[in-house]
Amino acid sequence: MTPSPPRVLLFTGKGGVGKSTVAAGTACLAADRGLRTLVLSTDAAHSLADAFGVDRPGPDPTPVGECLHLQQVDAQRRFEDSWSEISRYLRSVLDAGGVDPVTAEELTVLPGAEEVMALLELRLQVLTGDWDVVVVDCAPTAETLRLLALPEALAWYMDRVFPMERRVVRALSPVLSRAAGVPMPEDGVFDAVQRLHDELDEVRSLLAGPRSSVRLVMTPENVVLAEARRSLTTLSLFGYRVDGAVVNRVFPDAGADAWRARWVAAQAEVLARVRQSFAELPLWRSAYRDDEPVGRPALTALAEELYAGSDALADPAGAEPLRFAREGRVTTLRLSLPLVERSEVDLTRHGDDLAVTVAAYRRLLTLPPALARHSVTGARVVDGELQVRFEETTA
Repeated sequence: MTPSPPRVLLFTGKGGVGKSTVAAGTACLAADRGLRTLVLSTDAAHSLADAFGVDRPGPDPTPVGECLHLQQVDAQRRFEDSWSEISRYLRSVLDAGGVDPVTAEELTVLPGAEEVMALLELRLQVLTGDWDVVVVDCAPTAETLRLLALPEALAWYMDRVFPMERRVVRALSPVLSRAAGVPMPEDGVFDAVQRLHDELDEVRSLLAGPRSSVRLVMTPENVVLAEARRSLTTLSLFGYRVDGAVVNRVFPDAGADAWRARWVAAQAEVLARVRQSFAELPLWRSAYRDDEPVGRPALTALAEELYAGSDALADPAGAEPLRFAREGRVTTLRLSLPLVERSEVDLTRHGDDLAVTVAAYRRLLTLPPALARHSVTGARVVDGELQVRFEETTA
């Protein structure tokens, strides 16, 4: 019997809003229930050890209390495991072009490698079956959004372009090598790319699955709120569930302190916009504390206050972010897109692909084969959901 996947919770937000502290506190709650809990960092800053008040752990899960393990991924080790074959080939190409070895080594490092390798490590940890709950302290929002968009973007390339490139290189490798004066990739390189793609595809399936969700952490400031709103829209665009938002460092009542009264008033205005923006989601608040929560007892106390009266580990509720509904000759694609108007969405169809663009982010959706003979006959945004109408064309 295959064990059920663990509950996976990802925390992200603008840098400095306290997401590492909230992630660590949530992990402490899970461990206090007796659940086998791993809290893992994909953030290059690696603040989790500081939050727990422990020395920087090794590359493998390290116990930080009963039922609780901490891991800060060794990106270099995972990089060597997953990228070495490709890196060696790229260095040989640069060497043939006269690039010195030190520069070639730097040029073959995958941009964002540390975050990508952390995702691969997350996959490995889930596959072990050792954990009931995995809490992920993600990089700041922009890096997280780029990272979570990567598996699907790579999948499109692997399905549409990669097979053709592989066939061409196999057929023309002797000619191209002589003409270009550089080595052509061998099967091992293509196999390594395929393996990396397959692993990232598993990561996407895991993170878009019914037991995984993202929580947005923010402070009651207008700039931070604006970024959190964009994050909600973009995460939904790529099919990831957002199951709640945390507002951190909220000032308590002002009392007689005039300086604090101005802060309380300013935060109250932002909090009203937060409630409006995230009206469909659970919203948790954490008061500004007079000391920094460091260590498991303090982190647990913060999380108990934050989630009071709610289940911090409940599976995400609601419909799938992307789904299709058929009625007669009409099929409707429904994609969750909160906080946008129809004028902000651009749609383009290329054969079996539907490109959905919102602001700077674009998602390529490969349509089911059943829609091959359907034409797009309309699109609208209703109550935070993009609805695209496909109608079957008569022969």
